[in-house]
Amino acid sequence: MGTGGVSSTGGAAMGTGGVSSTGGAVTGTGGVFSTGGAATGTGGVTPAGGSDMGTGGGISTGGGDMGTGGGDMATGGTSATGGAASVELDCDAAMPTSGAEHHSGNGVGGEGNLAWEIWSNTGNGELTTYDVPAFSAFWNEAGGYLGRLGYEWGGFMDNPVPHEQLGTITAQFVAHREGTAGGYSYIGMYGWSTDPCVEWYVVEDTFGDFFPFNPGDTTLVSENEYIDGEEYIIYSRVTPGTGGTRCSGVSEWIQYYSFRKSRRSCGQISLTEHFNAWERLGLNLGNLLEAKILVEVGGGTGRVDLPVANVILTP
Repeated sequence: MGTGGVSSTGGAAMGTGGVSSTGGAVTGTGGVFSTGGAATGTGGVTPAGGSDMGTGGGISTGGGDMGTGGGDMATGGTSATGGAASVELDCDAAMPTSGAEHHSGNGVGGEGNLAWEIWSNTGNGELTTYDVPAFSAFWNEAGGYLGRLGYEWGGFMDNPVPHEQLGTITAQFVAHREGTAGGYSYIGMYGWSTDPCVEWYVVEDTFGDFFPFNPGDTTLVSENEYIDGEEYIIYSRVTPGTGGTRCSGVSEWIQYYSFRKSRRSCGQISLTEHFNAWERLGLNLGNLLEAKILVEVGGGTGRVDLPVANVILTP
């Protein structure tokens, strides 16, 4: 499973960290969040790599920032140029009931667009999943915590393929956050591809005061990519790792970031349009390992409830 990664040990700069490739956590010395696997998940599923995250990050602590985030809270997201049509969303949707709790900070499970992963470098994280696309993420001074839900095509599920073969990928999300999140926090989408080895983020919201933010030591690729009714800033970087990644046999990998200029906690993410924008800019993807809705933090004590966390494939 790919869970977590490495943040820098302070400030906005990111170092070179990495992850261990076969179980266990290896604390890196910097880097953004690479993903490897964690411990054996429910149902006896064993992920394919180890994880590691640091204690720093690229943004300031949000400190008790609570509620449903900032702008673009209208029902539904606007359609991207040439992308999927906007989807009506209830931004005040209630959480489902009778979920399954996953403790100890590490694990994988589920199938289809309900494939879930949880990791923390101290074990002080929890994840609650349901029989519908929704989840709740909890952490308590976890140092680094990651929870996510969506599709998995590599590692503990199916074989990865180019995203074009999967059709159009969109996501609907509603996120309600409270508490603190330490030195960094991402709410959005996340995944990996192989050949080339790429770790990617689409960031919609954060606990921090400054947004969008530069994760540090990156190359600015574009300041004005227009997707889902808003401009995104796109960065890339190459990170030398201290261990493995979700890609076999590599010690460094590429990272792509789309940061939304106007933060939001409810809407549609036209993920395929981000992929297409990256590729127009020369940021190529390979075979897609996963596409999941993400909560990732670098400490603090808090939670994010996502009554809607739905990743959708349209052939």
